[in-house]
Amino acid sequence: MRWIQKISLCLGLGAVAMASVAHAQQQQFVNVLTGGQSGVYYPLGVALSQVYAKSIPNARATAQVTKASAENLNLLQAGRGELAFTLGDALSDAWKGDAEAGFPKKLDKLRGLSATYNNYIQIVANADAGIKTLADLKGKRISVGAAKSGTELNARAIFKAAGMSYADLAKVEYLPFGESVELIKNRQLDATLQSAGLGVASIRDLATAVKIVVVPVPADVVAKVGDAAYQGAVIPANTYTGQTQDVPTAAIPNFLVTHSGVSDELAYQMAKQMYENLDTLHAAHNAAKAIARDNAIKGMPVPLHPGAERYYKEIGLIK
Repeated sequence: MRWIQKISLCLGLGAVAMASVAHAQQQQFVNVLTGGQSGVYYPLGVALSQVYAKSIPNARATAQVTKASAENLNLLQAGRGELAFTLGDALSDAWKGDAEAGFPKKLDKLRGLSATYNNYIQIVANADAGIKTLADLKGKRISVGAAKSGTELNARAIFKAAGMSYADLAKVEYLPFGESVELIKNRQLDATLQSAGLGVASIRDLATAVKIVVVPVPADVVAKVGDAAYQGAVIPANTYTGQTQDVPTAAIPNFLVTHSGVSDELAYQMAKQMYENLDTLHAAHNAAKAIARDNAIKGMPVPLHPGAERYYKEIGLIK
């Protein structure tokens, strides 16, 4: 009898082990690459990871803090993430392989999942610094976002279009949004350029601590950027405390991107579950209210992932 019990025990343990292996094989990892914690990408990435953890079978979803667009795209190319937020101009540069933008080689594994909302170029100064125009930034201290981030690439483009460069500034810091704001509060910086959704937490925080000026980016400067991704836009009055008038600026579309190594089924589920749970994203940040399924494939600079394409065909967005 004892040898029969031993055989039964071994068979039982073997079955458990096989079940564990099968479960591990079925488990799907979804690492969402975001940006700094005081930006918009991060809260939306956290919300998406929560949606995926609940809605995709056997999904283990996380949101990773990063330096945003350029880093996200390089991480995707290396297979170190399944989904990433990025600015449209950075995505276009990555697909072409623009070394100056941080992409020495074409990132050929990138695949589109969805367009999302627009980033707005938001140049905000301490009112005491006497900055009211782009020209007034000359000789001032400014933070332009993490080096080679989407924000920093936007800063280079805007300054160039305005006939300026970093050499015209007294000091340039390459810092995340939150740190930039803290230095302005402490009068160690005069201004910050932040490319983000409207109502970004960092600027809301700054506006409640000091009197601010939102510096306009005129339409003629936006046109001189010479990139179709940059469109004239407006930061509506009262977006931030003390900002009593509409302010013209540039807007750049954001995208969610995956890579060719992600299975068709997972990419399908990532697109489907995002659009079926938009209320969760809306609750995470006001900028997400601009995300619309009808705009999902507009302006996508890279090929759609076949899984996402399947979803958009299913709902009639692609015929």
